[in-house]
Amino acid sequence: MELIISEGQHLLSWLIFIPLIGAGLLFVTPGEENQRRLALVVTTFNAILSLKLWTGFNVATADFQFGERLCWIPSLNIEYALGIDGISILLVMLTTFIMPLCVLGSWTYISKRVKEFMICLLIMETAMVGVFCSLDFILFYVFWEMMLIPMYLLIAIWGGPRKQYASIKFFLYTLAGSVMLLVAIIALYLANDYSWYIPDMMDQAYSKNFQLWVFGAFFLAFAIKVPMFPFHTWLPAAHVEAPGAGSVILASVLLKMGTYGFLRFCLPITPQATVALVPYVLWLSVAGILYGGFTALAQSDMKKLIAYSSVGHMGFVTLGIFVLNKNGVEGALIQMVNHGITTGALFLMISMIYERTHSREIKDHCGLAYNLPIFVTFLTIFSLSSLGFPATNSFIGEFLILVGTFGHNKIIAGAAIPGAVLAAAYMLRLLQYVLFKGKGRTDITDLNFRECVTLLPLVVFVFWIGLAPEPFMNVMHTSVEFLLNQVHSSQAVAALALH
Repeated sequence: MELIISEGQHLLSWLIFIPLIGAGLLFVTPGEENQRRLALVVTTFNAILSLKLWTGFNVATADFQFGERLCWIPSLNIEYALGIDGISILLVMLTTFIMPLCVLGSWTYISKRVKEFMICLLIMETAMVGVFCSLDFILFYVFWEMMLIPMYLLIAIWGGPRKQYASIKFFLYTLAGSVMLLVAIIALYLANDYSWYIPDMMDQAYSKNFQLWVFGAFFLAFAIKVPMFPFHTWLPAAHVEAPGAGSVILASVLLKMGTYGFLRFCLPITPQATVALVPYVLWLSVAGILYGGFTALAQSDMKKLIAYSSVGHMGFVTLGIFVLNKNGVEGALIQMVNHGITTGALFLMISMIYERTHSREIKDHCGLAYNLPIFVTFLTIFSLSSLGFPATNSFIGEFLILVGTFGHNKIIAGAAIPGAVLAAAYMLRLLQYVLFKGKGRTDITDLNFRECVTLLPLVVFVFWIGLAPEPFMNVMHTSVEFLLNQVHSSQAVAALALH
């Protein structure tokens, strides 16, 4: 694959480092209100700047675009290489889009150590955008590890009563996955003539035995990050104890780094191993779908319910990726974006109501439809999106994933379908209690203007993707076709070699 140097004035570098520059400015900015405003200006500017990716992206090519490639550490052959394709562009834009909403959602929720909190958010944005743009494995790994410390601090400092337990568990799990990722990176470096350049690794043919070992290391790293069943146990604790913005970042972006890793590295670099191990990964995905659904159905804490629902939703994403056909992979990609929008919105709403009641128990929020009409309107929209109701964004993703799964294996598809039913069960149960159970509370106020402004853009995308998904699908078609051709052509070559 080529690296196309577009006329973008180093656009990807600006998107990566503007938040880091903003974090530096926060150190010398006095006053909490000024610090909030600066963080909002920086993240909003970055989101607007990222629109140039959308307007300048060439959907007709699978090559990496907006490329930058400079020698970084010559003695170790490490480069500063950036580029995006149809697989990464939506994830970059999801990241830049969600960050100003995290700042707005934390405006009054975070009242202590505001400067440090906003600095952590901005450093996280730099790391996350860097992960999706990096084309050198060392650069990728630097950004991958860079996000651990600020996320750990978000949970450990601004989290709930069990924040120490949750933050340490998050750190240890993800660090263990990072070690396995580093092992795979070094193995590929040695097998690729001492080059860290990712597109070169995609063009190499490795032995099946070597691929199996590398795939195993990759799989552990990315499965923990997703997280897939049974590597999921860190996620509910982290979600429940994290502040609202931390939960949004976890759900909307960090989990997608795992599924992005599967698409970017496992499929093109270890295609034979991927095909050989597909049945096992698919059944693990089904297990995650069912486990997440049943466990969410049993929760009385709203945040735990949404946290466990993420396990099920991400199970659908990995299911779509590993059926290895166009409908499945494109459904998985759009569902990664959908999950970021919908689950991020639900976590924002839980944070907003928690500010008022200091409780996340469903029983403490019964009958809100009588006194909080704006809140329940937003909650209904995002809940219907979460369960995949037609005309909402999640319906498109789940529909394509199930179509792709039926095309691959009808038994696996049939086993996954109850997950959609379970999603309807736990979300409708939540809505039933919060909207109409009891007479309603009169001691809390409805959403204010700032909170409505925070949620309205997410509503727009729920219906835009649900009713007119074509613009979002068009950017990924060529890259997905190229990726699947890489996988299937490698299998054809391997089959011929055996004969």
